[in-house]
Amino acid sequence: MLSKTIKKWFPVFVLPTLIAFIIAFIVPFFMGIYLSFCKFTTVTDAKWVGLSNYAKIFSDKDFVNALLFTLKITVVSVVTINLIAFILAVLLTRGLKGSNLFRTVFFMPNLIGGIVLGYIWQIIINAILSSAGVDITVDAKYGFWGLIVLMNWQMIGYMMIIYIAGIQNVSEDLREAAAIDGATNFQTLTRIVVPNIMPSVTICTFLTITNSFKLFDQNLALTGGSPGKQTTMLALDIYNTFYGRLGYEGVGQAKAVIFFLMVAIVAFIQLRATRSKEVEN
Repeated sequence: MLSKTIKKWFPVFVLPTLIAFIIAFIVPFFMGIYLSFCKFTTVTDAKWVGLSNYAKIFSDKDFVNALLFTLKITVVSVVTINLIAFILAVLLTRGLKGSNLFRTVFFMPNLIGGIVLGYIWQIIINAILSSAGVDITVDAKYGFWGLIVLMNWQMIGYMMIIYIAGIQNVSEDLREAAAIDGATNFQTLTRIVVPNIMPSVTICTFLTITNSFKLFDQNLALTGGSPGKQTTMLALDIYNTFYGRLGYEGVGQAKAVIFFLMVAIVAFIQLRATRSKEVEN
């Protein structure tokens, strides 16, 4: 009886959300794809130019540099964030005193806005570099490692919570069976715990990859792309193209479409790869 009632009223409750989703996401998404093939300053004066915008992208050195810089940031941050978060999760699931306090402290940076974090770390890093008479915008390597540190500080706590949830769901029977068979703590970790928390690995890897690719406000606040756009990531490059170059709005939109496709493809490959491990285990 309850099932029939739910089915009867389901469209009534779903319709408002569906309409909002179509207006706020579906329509702008397809309009964005259309505008990537147009030259425009506003959506009302768009003129079709075909693949012209896309042809300009790959002759744009700033876009290529931003792509390579983003890929480097993504690779390093995904590895460091997940490795440190997992180590902390293991340590904080061993019944240590103050574990709950540490979990809260590590998670708190994730609650701070990206712009604020960028300026906070800019002040901290510049204070450290001032002893050498330089600041973060002097050399691209300072901006690179500054972004890595910032991302780790912000995201490790969030990923750690997800790993903790996965570790706590590992059956105690498996751990006890491994101990009876003479397995060491390291063997239990690598052969029992890790295979059984692959769903957590899938989620954390997906979040760190997508967040690294989409990084914008932290990049804007910390370095602004300096020196000479060498520390500009893709999202910031798209923003600079769309809002900073008159007549290049269509090119900026085309960059956004390519950016979306790149993130979607990388995320899809990662999900397939890590989910296959879940099936095996």
